[in-house]
Amino acid sequence: MALPTRFAQCPQFFAHAQPPRVAQQPALRELCYEAFAVLHSGVTRTPVFVAQRLNRRLVEDADEKRAKRFFADARLPRNERAELEDYKGSGYSRGHMAPAGDMPTPTAMAQSFSLANMVPQNLQHNGGAWAKIEKDTRKYALRARGDVYVITGPVFTAASERIGPGGVRVPTYLYKLVSDATTGRAWAHWQANREGERVSRPISYAELVQRTGIEFLPGQVP
Repeated sequence: MALPTRFAQCPQFFAHAQPPRVAQQPALRELCYEAFAVLHSGVTRTPVFVAQRLNRRLVEDADEKRAKRFFADARLPRNERAELEDYKGSGYSRGHMAPAGDMPTPTAMAQSFSLANMVPQNLQHNGGAWAKIEKDTRKYALRARGDVYVITGPVFTAASERIGPGGVRVPTYLYKLVSDATTGRAWAHWQANREGERVSRPISYAELVQRTGIEFLPGQVP
């Protein structure tokens, strides 16, 4: 059964203020930050998805000095959240879902280092193909005539391992949905979370919904 999420405190991160519909599951919590919103799973101890609104002005403002302090979000119960020690010695990077490079203010930059905005990501993939996708998304937002809504998240399979004392789950795949509010176009990047992955041709919105089971743009037909 698909249930709507609410995000009553930060609807601005969603097209037409309509957050996604997700399958019913335990320990879901909605977190609002200055520049993004997170639907967090206490089962995987990662985001289900992270939502942003980008446009030319916001991207041009995203020139903040990069923060360095990762932190566990105290708004999440300890038994639902990732801790710094979960990533230590795991071999995985702390992969931002809302990129630090998108953050338009010092506060937003600091908040982007919340572990609630992270997944365990292959180090080479994080700095390679995924970094290019993030950069290309910013370039698109600079050219767009209005707002661009971006939703990023992990996909887990039976092969997904866990790391650390808390058992943070490692995604098998990552996706980034890009939706242009002016043109109505939407497409998604789909990447295996592994070394050697290259930037591949985007998939359609319909294909992303089929693969994830999440209705990211309810009531809209991109």
